[in-house]
Amino acid sequence: MTHTVHPYAHRLGIIRDWKSRWFGSSAKQYRENLRVDTHLRQYLVKRLRGFYVTSIEIERGEKELRLTIKTSRPGMVIGRSGESSQKLLEDIKKQLRKLKLGDTMPEVRIDVEEIRSPESHAAIVAYMVAEGLEKRMPHRRILKQTVEKVMANRDVKGVRIAIAGRLGGAEMSRREEIKRGRIPLQTFRADIDFSKEQAYLPYGVIGIKVWIYRGDIFEDEK
Repeated sequence: MTHTVHPYAHRLGIIRDWKSRWFGSSAKQYRENLRVDTHLRQYLVKRLRGFYVTSIEIERGEKELRLTIKTSRPGMVIGRSGESSQKLLEDIKKQLRKLKLGDTMPEVRIDVEEIRSPESHAAIVAYMVAEGLEKRMPHRRILKQTVEKVMANRDVKGVRIAIAGRLGGAEMSRREEIKRGRIPLQTFRADIDFSKEQAYLPYGVIGIKVWIYRGDIFEDEK
C-alpha cells in the first residue's frame, strides 16, 4: 500500500526550506503567529488569483512581518508607480486589525520577486490550465498544449497534469491526466514542484493538480 504525501513537505529540510520563517518568537506566541500566517495566506491566495503568483513566503522578526511574493508578472502586483502594492499593504494591515492582535501588531513590508521561467513552476502552469477551462476550451486540448509548452522549457525533465470533475459538463465526474518525461516522487533529491488549483465553472468546480520535475539537486562539494 502506498502512502500519499505532499511532494513539498516530503522534501522539507532536505532540498526545501519552510515557507514561513520566524525569528525571536517565544513558544507562547506560536499559536498566535500560526493563526496570523494562515489567515494572511488564505487572504492573499484569493486576492492575488490571476496574478501568476508561484509562492508567498513569510519572514517574521521581533516586530516586523516581511511578505515575499514570487510572481512571473511583478508589474501586475506592483502597479503603476507602486499604487497596487501600496493598496495591497493597506489591505493586509486591515486584515491584521481584524485579528485583534493588540500590542503585538507587527510592521508589515512587501517584497515582490520576479520568476524568470514561469513554465517550470507548477502554480503558474496550474493557473494556465484553470484559465483555459474557465474560457470553455476543450480540456484535452488544454492538457496537450500545456504539456508541450512546459516540456519546451530546458529546465523541465518531466510533467504530469491531472484534472477531475464534471469535464465537458458531463453528468458524472471523472478524472483525466497526461504525463511526459519522469516524475520520481520517492527520490528526495528530485526537485519536484507541485501545485493544486481550481477552475470555477457554471456546472461545478474542476480540480487541477500539477507535478513538474526539474532535475536533481546535489549538495555542493566542499
